[in-house]
Amino acid sequence: MLTAAAPHASASPAQIHYERHRPETTVLYRILQENVERFYHQVDLETGHSLPDFVRKEFDHYLACGILAHGFLRAKCDECRHEKLIAFSCKCRGFCPSCGARRMAVTAAHLVDEVMPRVPVRQWVLSLPIPLRYLLASHPELLSPVLDVVHRVISGGLIKKAGFKRTEAQAGGVTFVQRFGSALNLNIHFHCLELEGVYHQRGEPLGFHRVAAPTLAELNRLLERIVTRVLRLLTRLGYRVEDQGPAYLEGALAEGALSTLQAAATSYRIGLGPRQGKKVLTLRTVEADEDRGSERCVQNNGFSLHAEVSCEANDRKKLERLCRYVARPAMANERLKLSDCGQVVLTLKSPFRDGTTHLVMSPLELLQRLAA
Repeated sequence: MLTAAAPHASASPAQIHYERHRPETTVLYRILQENVERFYHQVDLETGHSLPDFVRKEFDHYLACGILAHGFLRAKCDECRHEKLIAFSCKCRGFCPSCGARRMAVTAAHLVDEVMPRVPVRQWVLSLPIPLRYLLASHPELLSPVLDVVHRVISGGLIKKAGFKRTEAQAGGVTFVQRFGSALNLNIHFHCLELEGVYHQRGEPLGFHRVAAPTLAELNRLLERIVTRVLRLLTRLGYRVEDQGPAYLEGALAEGALSTLQAAATSYRIGLGPRQGKKVLTLRTVEADEDRGSERCVQNNGFSLHAEVSCEANDRKKLERLCRYVARPAMANERLKLSDCGQVVLTLKSPFRDGTTHLVMSPLELLQRLAA
């Protein structure tokens, strides 16, 4: 146990306040605490394999996060001698809402204060076909080369649009690889915060050349280039059969308990249990909005490229909100509820086009999603 000095007593109570995080009172913590051993047994029994150690550690560390019995720091004011107990956190990157929210806030502040220059920024979101999401989940070593293709296409498009050659200008941006969708499905996709222009040096001091927002025709050309190069990359690496469109080699996919859960989670289905292979139950509480769309969103062979959201050079508050959005954790505690019959009700961040606002699943089905 350690003792640390609290901030100086001259600071007003209104400025300094600490409230201990109490994960044991949340629905998510209670679900894991009561069902995680049953879940391990279900996986072993139905797949014949155990979950990888890193997945088990993620669950186990979460159950120790914020619990005083697993260690704490004692902070004491040097003047009034008042003490506070600060429980250790898990600092995991999987699904812990508390650690994820803290990392989101710190990351966003760092990007705005130290990384992103005061120039316009646009968010580019690339979504992938379901088979490719599964492939990247099973073979994470493919993420870097695929992301390199995406970055080169977008940055090359910006440089060309600005009227420069690659040797004369540089684009810039930060990319977040998100592994989840709002339904806690396994959905690997890329959020790229790209500068809305390029830095160049043509016989003059380094300057920034802004470009206009992308048109639909430009987005279609960029996405077609991304699709072509990604499929060519997968063919060269042996993960795709030549001349079969976005079809991937089945033998390239991993085997084991985690692979079973990932395959189900990418297609919004249940991987284990009495409802195996079925889709999660949904609740529709608003009218369907099939026409909802974006001016700057295009699709091609299961890929989609969205570039609607942007912020101006001096709108740092909007930029921070955007950075928090792309760095957000997989879930928030307030989105989970338990029904009277013990089912988990997950509130979606925003309604689906068909009017779905909630998903209903058993506690073990929720753990399947978290593991994937």
